[in-house]
Amino acid sequence: MLSAATEVQGQKDMAWKLMSLLLLLAWAATTCSARDRSDLLNVCMDAKHHKTKPGPEDKLHDQCSPWRKNACCSVNTSQELHKDTSRLYNFNWDHCGKMEPACKRHFIQDTCLYECSPNLGPWIQQVDQSWRKERFLDVPLCKEDCQHWWEDCRTSFTCKSNWHKGWEWTSGEGLELWAHHSYKVSNYSRGSARCIQMWFDPAQGNPNEEVAKFYAEAMNTGAMPHGTGALLLSLALTLQLPG
Repeated sequence: MLSAATEVQGQKDMAWKLMSLLLLLAWAATTCSARDRSDLLNVCMDAKHHKTKPGPEDKLHDQCSPWRKNACCSVNTSQELHKDTSRLYNFNWDHCGKMEPACKRHFIQDTCLYECSPNLGPWIQQVDQSWRKERFLDVPLCKEDCQHWWEDCRTSFTCKSNWHKGWEWTSGEGLELWAHHSYKVSNYSRGSARCIQMWFDPAQGNPNEEVAKFYAEAMNTGAMPHGTGALLLSLALTLQLPG
């Protein structure tokens, strides 16, 4: 039989765990949400070159042209991001030897998606950075887009493991855009309405509109803010109470 002291200590431990869980739940509810749930569709990020609101841009350049009917980027931004050394982020694609053209087109398309897409609302998160107030996080990228990106870039080189930090700014070259965890590989395929496509035929419409709507509705249906569910699962496993 447990001693009275042991029982009291057990009750204190349980109370502490419950209090910790409640405090963390309160923190999650206030800090883990992305945007307000009513502001997840047809929105632009609050970032360096983004427009305040999406709208038509009939002359978007080359790989950014699929967003002409409704874009968060300007014509000038779409033109500038196609250059090998762009003034947008003071970055050179060929910073570690020449990047293969087949590889470069994926990074240009990635930049077009970042700058132009109004369909990333469910994944927009606030950040404390001097040059932008928001970024996207863990966007579920269709598995074919990821596979093709890897296949076309596996023979190209970079001299940095993280393009988001650690550059020598005095040389005039740096990067503020590509951060870790912007994307995650989805198990879904293109056309499933469950993953974001970097590439699409605008004549067939923008498939990412339906994807954003699906995830926004899922967030609105749930009782917790975006990102909280996974956190609470981790908490439940960490703070398991004794039976």
